[in-house]
Formats: sequence, structure tokens, C-alpha cells
Amino acid sequence: MRAALFRRHGGSEVLEIAEVPIPEPGPGEVLLRVRAAALNRLDLWVREGWEGLKLPLPHVGGSDIAGEVAKLGQGVAGWQAGERVAVNPSLSCGACDMCRAGEDCLCKDYRILGEHTWGGFAEFVLVPAANLVRIPAGFAFEAAAAAPLASMTAWRAVMARGRLRAGETLLVVGGGGGVATYAIQIGKLAGARVIATTSTEEKAKRLRELGADEVVNYKTQDWGREVWKLTGKRGADLVLDSVGKTTFMTSVRCTARGGRIACCGGTTGQQWELDIRPVYWRGIDILGTTMANRAETETVLGLVWQGKLKPIVDSTVPLARIREAHELLERSEQFGKVVLTV
Repeated sequence: MRAALFRRHGGSEVLEIAEVPIPEPGPGEVLLRVRAAALNRLDLWVREGWEGLKLPLPHVGGSDIAGEVAKLGQGVAGWQAGERVAVNPSLSCGACDMCRAGEDCLCKDYRILGEHTWGGFAEFVLVPAANLVRIPAGFAFEAAAAAPLASMTAWRAVMARGRLRAGETLLVVGGGGGVATYAIQIGKLAGARVIATTSTEEKAKRLRELGADEVVNYKTQDWGREVWKLTGKRGADLVLDSVGKTTFMTSVRCTARGGRIACCGGTTGQQWELDIRPVYWRGIDILGTTMANRAETETVLGLVWQGKLKPIVDSTVPLARIREAHELLERSEQFGKVVLTV
């Protein structure tokens, strides 16, 4: 089978299309024929590598996958060849205290498909049968692939960890990314007022169409000052910040007294200085959040399949042009998800 892989860490130049054997499903596993696989920032980080990362090479990325059941492993029941499915990319032990409590995304051995194991940037991929999710008839593979990781991350950040309620104000920092586009929709579904930041007027228009009540262009405006004005110098009840180093202190200043900041990433840097005084003086909660547990994932994907949340696909790129897809995401020019078609 063809697979987009890298044999060493580095820039997009390390990516190549290679022929590798089609894997055989083991007990409890299913072999999927991949039809579409969406990119995430995670794919860029894994390709680049980081200190302490011990990843067997070569590696195939891709956490967001949609396709068809091709072959069942021993003991797998309830599935048939040809069924259309998406994949929950969370991998957990199922036995630790967090897993037993239903918080499998906090498992001590938590892993993500495509990060710690070979993923879906290939013609076939192995996944645990327990991680399969049926796609409704007529739901496009490209849209289905754009759903799991971003929607589940946004749902946990905004609803489970962020505890957003009707009538509150949600600020989404960096509104054009996959998680952000879901967060805006979730905020509106919850009955909140939603403010988003973005970099172009075209993206601002699309964010308003998506449901954002106000959009601030951080390229042309002092976005912290604008948010302060828009909230009547009160601040947002919940701020979703996955940008990190360049935005986090402004996010703190934009948070209302007794408000919350949900942090689910750091695309501009993982470490930065934080003035702790406004955090304790104004009673701000800083909430770490990543991915989602199984119950939350079922809830949010159910909303996607029902059409209450819409996957936003920026562009589709053939598997053979994997480098182009990575470079597009690196430039942050996309609005929504970049999806590879297989």
C-alpha cells in the first residue's frame, strides 16, 4: 500500500510516499481502507520532533480518519466489511483509575492514533474496533475526517472543562483553526455570546457566518483592547486559547473576574512568562484540557452527524501531495481543516 511517511524528523522535505506492507488486524482490531484523513497541528509537531520524543521510524501520521471497514481481526463483532466509519483517535489502557472513572483521555498510558502509532496518511490503517464510529449515509468522507479530533477537543474545552452556560461570553482566540471553528459553533449552540479573533477580513466574514457575534482582526487592531470594549470592560466568562506564547497574557487580561481560561495547546510556543497577579487577584481559573473522553466524543459526534455542528473543510489535497498539505497548515492560511484524500 502507499503511505505518506517520514524516516527522520524535520521540515516538510522529510515527507515521502512509499510502498509498505498492508498490515494484518490482530485480536480486537479492524483494518480500514482510508478514504480521507484530516491534518492537525499535531502532525506538524510529530514530524518536526521534540526533545524527549522517542518515536519508532519510519512513521505515518494522521489522527483524523474516515473510510471503510476492510477486514476484521479475531473476536471483533458488530461490524461488517464495507461499513462507512470515522475513528476516535484516543487510545487508552481501559484499566487505570482514570479509565475506570470514565476519563480515558487522562489515562496514565494515554496515546493518540497517528502520534504514538501509525496513523491514517496511508491507503490502509489498523484501529481498535472499539474506536470505530459509524458515519451516516450520505455524509462525505472528507467532512467526517474533519470531525473527530477538533470537535472532541473543542467540546471538552468549552463545555466539560470550560462549563460554558447560556448568556455567558466566550472568547475564541485564533478563530480560523479546526478546534476554533467547532468552539464557535458549540458556543452558539450553548446560547452564549461569541467573540473571535482572526487575521484577515475574509476569515472574519466566514467566522460571522459560522455564528460569531463579533470578530476582531488582531493584525489591524489591538485585540485585547477591542475585546475589553466589546464586553463593556468586563471581559469574557470563558476564553479558549490554543495559541499560547504570543497571546496568553492578553487572554488573561480579557478574562472576567471569576472567569475561566481553557488552554488546549500552544501553537506559538509551549513556554512563556505569566504575570500571576491578575490570575489570583481576579479569581481566574486556568484549565488544562486535551482531547475528550468517550462519552463526550459520542455526544459531540452525534451533533455533527445530526448537522447541528458543521465540519469546516478548507481544502482537500491528494495523499501524493502530502508536503503541500503540511506547508499549507504551517502557513496558517487555512480556514478549518486541510484534508488528504486517499
